[in-house]
Amino acid sequence: MTVVPQPDVSVIIGAYEAMPYLVECLASVEAQTIDPARLEVIAVDDGSTDGTGEYLEEFAARAPMHVTVIRQENSGGPSGPRNVGLGKAAGRYVFFLDADDRLGPEALQRMVAIADENGTDVVLGKVEGVNRIPPKSMWGKTLGRTDVFSSNIKFTLSAQKLFRRELLDRHGMRFDESLFTGEDALFTMEAYLRADGVSVVADYPCYYLVGRDDGKHVTKSGSYTLRFDSARALMKLIDEMVPAGDKRDLLMVRPFLITLLPQFGPKFLKDSDKVRRHKLELAKPLMDAYWTPGVARRLKVHERLRLHLVALQRSDLLLDVVEFVKAKKQAGAILEKRGTRVYLAYPHFRSRTVGVPDDIYLAEPREARAVHGYREAAANSFLRRALRKVRRMLSAKDFKAVA
Repeated sequence: MTVVPQPDVSVIIGAYEAMPYLVECLASVEAQTIDPARLEVIAVDDGSTDGTGEYLEEFAARAPMHVTVIRQENSGGPSGPRNVGLGKAAGRYVFFLDADDRLGPEALQRMVAIADENGTDVVLGKVEGVNRIPPKSMWGKTLGRTDVFSSNIKFTLSAQKLFRRELLDRHGMRFDESLFTGEDALFTMEAYLRADGVSVVADYPCYYLVGRDDGKHVTKSGSYTLRFDSARALMKLIDEMVPAGDKRDLLMVRPFLITLLPQFGPKFLKDSDKVRRHKLELAKPLMDAYWTPGVARRLKVHERLRLHLVALQRSDLLLDVVEFVKAKKQAGAILEKRGTRVYLAYPHFRSRTVGVPDDIYLAEPREARAVHGYREAAANSFLRRALRKVRRMLSAKDFKAVA
């Protein structure tokens, strides 16, 4: 009896109406520098009618690695096919590859190597965009071991990462099939929080995020209510898994800034009064439950101000601020306390009739540093006190030596 070795990686591809993008996607899998014997592909055709399923079967017949093709009725979203693939996976690691994207040739080899070297459970490979804008803030340098609290990885919650399968199986992790957008954010955030370390490959483009010309990419479609569903699910997960405090506030920035706030950006100006009211109604329980001073102070002034007005349910005031931001107007800077405080005078600043607290307009140091005349007094005075203490200690030592 021949014993088939366990593959290192199971590449899971959920495919729906993926032609012609699927051709380059599969070519990128075939071009991987990792030994084909260390690789398996599980491709799920989710009820396509454009030849996607037939092309997958052609690929399976000629590919150098083991390929399993599953064809099923359309499930309505990406979660179902990914879960089916995950149920069939035998690899030590799994990688979720979208059928319209592609891998860099050394991607899987590099990601497996860094995970094995550092014993980490999740690996992020650098993403580059093709007709799409990729996330950028987490690719500063390659990290053998980090976590979701001490890096910017919370700003990339897509599923296209390497996950240790044992981690997923131990916690029974699967994609939420009730969500039609943001399901990957929920899955990936849970993996980050449960992982024994996360690695980042920042010095090699591992993944090419491809913008489809036909506009069928899932993230571009769907009702605004789906975004609120996504924000609600992610906030609930963070709330359940992370105790109240700085760490929870740090992670809550992600759903507030990336999922919720865009609903109250330029598109809000075009919404009907009915839709505006509905958006504020959907946001209210989220603001009541999860909006804290710790989240607010981590945002820029205009972001904080908009969400503060959402919390107050003040559509009229919010429209003024959104118009101001959309027009790319510069908010006047008001320096007080000898330049150690900077207020950015967005609409309604110190309006007696409106009564928004000054603190909402107070720029945190990272935003205030761009204002001429700003002084980080607290930090400077701390350093001055520390230096004076060191000098006194050195002087005392010199005195004792002379004595």
